[in-house]
Amino acid sequence: MTEQVQKLSTKHLLGIKDLNRNDIELIFETADNFKNVLNRPIKKVPSLRDITIANIFFENSTRTKLSFELAEKRLSADIINFAASSSSVSKGETLIDTVNNILAMKVDMVVMRHPYAGAGVFLSKHINAQIVNAGDGAHEHPTQALLDAFSIRERFGDVAGKKVVIVGDVLHSRVALSNILCLQKLGAEVMVCGPTTLIPKYIFTLGVKVEHNLIKALNWCDVANMLRIQLERQDIKFFPSLREYSLMYGLNKKILDSLDKEIIIMHPGPINRGVEITSDVADSKQSIILDQVENGVAIRMAVLYLLANQRS
Repeated sequence: MTEQVQKLSTKHLLGIKDLNRNDIELIFETADNFKNVLNRPIKKVPSLRDITIANIFFENSTRTKLSFELAEKRLSADIINFAASSSSVSKGETLIDTVNNILAMKVDMVVMRHPYAGAGVFLSKHINAQIVNAGDGAHEHPTQALLDAFSIRERFGDVAGKKVVIVGDVLHSRVALSNILCLQKLGAEVMVCGPTTLIPKYIFTLGVKVEHNLIKALNWCDVANMLRIQLERQDIKFFPSLREYSLMYGLNKKILDSLDKEIIIMHPGPINRGVEITSDVADSKQSIILDQVENGVAIRMAVLYLLANQRS
């Protein structure tokens, strides 16, 4: 194998679709190194001490925002935190005006979550700073997909050849699309499973399998990534009730123990315990949910570090 260029092929991280396989593997190798740093007594490196990063969140977020913030602090970056709910956005200020005002403070990089798909792409064309997409509507969430694939690689040694089923609200999920693109680029087979109303019609164009029977999907896979029902993005009812959804597509310990083989359970969070997954599954030895959280910091450190290298 030829030696990899130690730089990403893209200036921004707007979506998995903009990364090639070498980019993803470089991010993983860099995250391996940062994970070693995170396990040291002194968990900080001076890699980004001259970089200022603005975290701009136009939607509520706990895990992603905290994960990025911790990653930035571990890299010694200067941080500005911005929440749209308590800003001039609520007074009618435009996205570009908001960000330009922040950039006037000499910000180098923007980590942004926005309710509209393509907001990061739009911004990258209008401002002179690097953009990291922390989730745009129901479109993409690239760092989540990277940490998910990294967690699978950590458990199995490789992602290639693994069978991964994504179960639940695929239609409204930004995690699902990014995961499908990332896993396929790394050589995994992907299936989606859920009620017909929650599987987007375009899914067949992505080359994934579709299964509506949870037990069949679980018997097929090596890894099950359980998505939560995103009620906040649903303007109509896509199924009769949460109870009925849980009966059809909820994963419990009885189902897990009845399978022909032992599979790995993942969840991007936050978990709706008792709906898509029960507590005894979420907390079982087959679950790598807490590993995902830990790996999220290392992956985001790697992304920020590699993007900062593009500046030189």
